[in-house]
Amino acid sequence: MKAINKLGAVILLALSTACGNTAEGVKQDAENAADKTVKAADAAAEKTAEAAAATGEAVGGAMETGQVKSAIMADKRVDAGDINVDTDEGKKTVTLKGSVKTEAEKVIAGEIATAKATGYTIVNDLTIKK
Repeated sequence: MKAINKLGAVILLALSTACGNTAEGVKQDAENAADKTVKAADAAAEKTAEAAAATGEAVGGAMETGQVKSAIMADKRVDAGDINVDTDEGKKTVTLKGSVKTEAEKVIAGEIATAKATGYTIVNDLTIKK
């Protein structure tokens, strides 16, 4: 009977140690999972911030493009039918592309863009139709 009691005590000790190890393992796994979750959340937040910044730049560029194009179209001294306006918000640059009938129209379009796009560099790539 003493042998059975000793065997039982050994088994009980082994089981309690195994349970302790399992509990520690679960705790460690939970901590690891929490660390990974925090890192993933941080990475997602950073990507969201980057996307928001890019969206803000695109919206700002689109607004600038629209304001410049509208102003050129409203000026009766310029035939704006073949003028394209592109804005690079990151570089703070507005580019005029396309063609106009005269050198005077090209100059006026550039002046309008300069007046409307305050703080932007204006690149006047307009050509004169022949």
